[in-house]
Amino acid sequence: MTIKMKPCSLADLQELRKISVETFVETFQEQNTPENMQAYLKEAYTLEKLQKEMAHSNSAFFFIYDDDQIAGYMKLNTDDAQTEEMGEDALEIERIYIRSGFQRKGLGKYLMDKAIEIAKAKKKQKIWLGVWEYNNQALTFYEKNGFVQTGSHSFFMGDDEQTDFIMTKTLEYY
Repeated sequence: MTIKMKPCSLADLQELRKISVETFVETFQEQNTPENMQAYLKEAYTLEKLQKEMAHSNSAFFFIYDDDQIAGYMKLNTDDAQTEEMGEDALEIERIYIRSGFQRKGLGKYLMDKAIEIAKAKKKQKIWLGVWEYNNQALTFYEKNGFVQTGSHSFFMGDDEQTDFIMTKTLEYY
């Protein structure tokens, strides 16, 4: 298994949209109504919205490859691109999604480690993310990687108001 990560460019927009929809549906369709899923997907993953997110100077998207196949992606935000005001000393992991056929291979951990590397290179003091309160697999993963719950915020899936836990990890510099 050969793992590599590559920054996404505007040339990757169609593929980014495809994998965004695919992984979001795989992760959340069982717990949400089809109507709310469709409403969210129509809002969150349009080509125009993704293009705008990609064009933001403080956001970055990365594909992860397993043996030259796109296995997932990650989106990072700093400064004014963060979805919550967490300060200039923070980096947000807005999305880590791995296709179901590639899960349990260490790819999420690989992306997490890369996010921490990027945060340290940018001299950030903390890294944070929002995770759905009922996504037990993700909660366990983040806790094992040193994240602790520091707050919560609302997340709307269509007209369903849900709660995301805000989880933060303080970065250590040796």
